Amino acid sequence: MNYGKYKFEQAKKEKEAKKKQKVLEIKELRVTPNIEEHDFGFKCKNARKFLMDGNKVKLTVRFRGREVNNSKAGEVVLNNFIEALEDIATVEKLPKLEGRNMFTILAKKADK
Repeated sequence: MNYGKYKFEQAKKEKEAKKKQKVLEIKELRVTPNIEEHDFGFKCKNARKFLMDGNKVKLTVRFRGREVNNSKAGEVVLNNFIEALEDIATVEKLPKLEGRNMFTILAKKADK
């Protein structure tokens, strides 16, 4: 077998392997600590759709002005999201405050 043919076959195999890969996306949903019930339901529905598509979801609570002093409210909102989506999602990263944002990452539960 000549070397050129071998290199061509290797390139073909690599290309096929790349085709079958699933690119993992992280979808971000931003909310405020004083989110209303309807908005919460809407964001929850979108997060559920993203998770069912196989993407990870990053939920971010953005604090404006003096809201950062009451960061417990943001943690409550994130915990409500986690509870609402616990049937199809697992928590990959617990709620964490970074600057003026608090975030958590959810991933779809593994199929059995």
